Amino acid sequence: MQKSAKTVVIHQHGGPGVLMIENRPLGAPGPGEVRIRHHACGLNFIDVYQRAGLYPMDLPHALGMEAAGVIEAVGEGVTHLEPGQRAAYAATPAGAYTEARVMPAAQVCPLPDEIPFDAAAAMMLKGMTVEYLFHRTTPLKRGDTVLFHAAAGGVGLIACQWAKSEGITLIGTAGTDDKCSLAQFNGAAHCINYQKENFVERVAELTGGKGVDVVMDSIGADTFGGSLDCLKPLGMMISFGNASGSVPLLDIGTLAQKGSLKITRPTLFTHLSDQVVCQAMARRLFGKVTGGEVKIHIDQRFPLDQVADAHRALEARQTTGSTVLEL
Repeated sequence: MQKSAKTVVIHQHGGPGVLMIENRPLGAPGPGEVRIRHHACGLNFIDVYQRAGLYPMDLPHALGMEAAGVIEAVGEGVTHLEPGQRAAYAATPAGAYTEARVMPAAQVCPLPDEIPFDAAAAMMLKGMTVEYLFHRTTPLKRGDTVLFHAAAGGVGLIACQWAKSEGITLIGTAGTDDKCSLAQFNGAAHCINYQKENFVERVAELTGGKGVDVVMDSIGADTFGGSLDCLKPLGMMISFGNASGSVPLLDIGTLAQKGSLKITRPTLFTHLSDQVVCQAMARRLFGKVTGGEVKIHIDQRFPLDQVADAHRALEARQTTGSTVLEL
């Protein structure tokens, strides 16, 4: 057994330059744990938030929230996984940017043979985010209309396909015509280039002035106010990220003035904390992928030792689809 694993660690919060690569000890799994050797790791905005200190962590700390690989050993009480089995996860605690790790087993999911390791690493956090947005946050049905910001990103491209597979009209936003075309190719009914058009005005045009049933907004500060203005009366605002910064303080009376709106700020890991729910979410995601309804786009690949460059590209919004770190 390899006694250490190359791991990305931060000792202070800051820019991509704080990302350090260290060899960390690798032991045997305890009760309820597994040791997994990774083939690929995923990159997500939550990693940026943790690195920068927006989501503070006790330091030093390893980074990374999703990966895929092969189970090397299981601890006492672990029954849903076994050595030699393919597996993937999105889970806490952070630490997925590594060659191998010991971690809690509850959120590690058996991976179907039909799904390659790189696709699995690219889709676990993003795909299960889409699963809870469409199935666990507010009732959505065929014929409903959703506004989805950053529709050409990793979560967005999955959401476009997911919406189309369930008969939901998705209006996307993106920052270039090429990104808009990509979102529409993947199932968005419309995509608004927010650099050229006012997305609030365009949504009003596309919906005949009615507005959308649900907004799914991971951008935050730059889009929050406009997102509220896109909702129909009794609509639901789902704020699930803040790529452009934290959302402004909200006077709750504003929701009444704009049509008795609803708002929520969910997190994926609240859902995943229940092992049964987590495994069910993963199975639904795997079914979408193996059934051909959702294809995973990996548009950027970086070796683990170029993780800082990967973070820079993500923060500069130079990416489309998913990014993986290869081992």
